[in-house]
Amino acid sequence: MNRSELIAVLAERAEVTRKDADAVLAAFAETVGEIVAKGDEKVTIPGFLTFERTHRAARTARNPQTGEPLQIPAGFSVKVSAGSKLKDAAKGK
Repeated sequence: MNRSELIAVLAERAEVTRKDADAVLAAFAETVGEIVAKGDEKVTIPGFLTFERTHRAARTARNPQTGEPLQIPAGFSVKVSAGSKLKDAAKGK
């Protein structure tokens, strides 16, 4: 399912226009992005998803073509965890 298909389904189920559904989805994505960028808290939708910022330590890797070691600096990543209701849906329950 792509974004436009998701917006169509959301608009139908919530009985709003596609424009309104698109605006809500965009606002949700922007808000989650801002909170994760701050890194001081996580976003939890109970039973569905949890978004949180994680720290990745610096590490040494290898260039696959030359075998030369590379230093990869420390950085941040995003961890998305499925909630219980989403896990049950994936199991077909």
